[in-house]
Amino acid sequence: MLWNPWHGCHKCSPGCMNCYVYYQDSFRDKNSSEVKRNKTNFDLPLKKDRHGEYKVPSGTTLGSCFTSDFFIEEADEWRGEAWDMIRKRSDVIFLIPTKRIARFSECVPEDWGEGWDNVVIAVSCENQAMADKRIPFLLNAKIKHRVLFISPILEYVELSRYLESGQIEQVSIGGESYENARTCDFDWVRRIREACLKYGVVFDFHQTGANFVKDGKRYRIKHRDEYEQAQKGMAYLEKNDMHTETPK
Repeated sequence: MLWNPWHGCHKCSPGCMNCYVYYQDSFRDKNSSEVKRNKTNFDLPLKKDRHGEYKVPSGTTLGSCFTSDFFIEEADEWRGEAWDMIRKRSDVIFLIPTKRIARFSECVPEDWGEGWDNVVIAVSCENQAMADKRIPFLLNAKIKHRVLFISPILEYVELSRYLESGQIEQVSIGGESYENARTCDFDWVRRIREACLKYGVVFDFHQTGANFVKDGKRYRIKHRDEYEQAQKGMAYLEKNDMHTETPK
């Protein structure tokens, strides 16, 4: 389930080059670089149905601001209201991805303290340079739950020195979708997964992307099949784990 309180963003790093929001908006005659408050679903977390029940059920993990960035400058005037809704819905987990983690500390509410239990901050890092730039901010910020989105993955990213801190709860990898998608190599996925297993970090491969390489062979994958193919990749790795376990 998704909640996009505002829409639109500015490309700020290599992972943004083929942004899926810009691609989808191109078919709707929308200007993706213009950040606008959502007129119809800004208050989605507080909306109720005709029976008086929240439309976002208790216990939901709500993907928040996936068509913008929660910490983008243009949203400074609206973010306080968004935090108020997050505070009121302490029974919902808000998963907030960002490339602008450097702004995090100046954008949290006064009662943030050491972080809120129902907020997960996921920093997006598409390559080693962005990982080394952004992850230190994530680790140094007062946050209860930290996740890494290596998406769209553009190269192998060495994460061991960050994972060994014990502060990262999950790493999720995804390839790039749609036209002009850059390569997602399954070997990168495998190696990052191995690091996660070593340090006890939950690992997820959520999509192959449209331009997928496995064992040197390139596959063009339709967007609707990317998740399913990623799950097959996960099953392959797990099966391989069973075959390589040392007998007791």
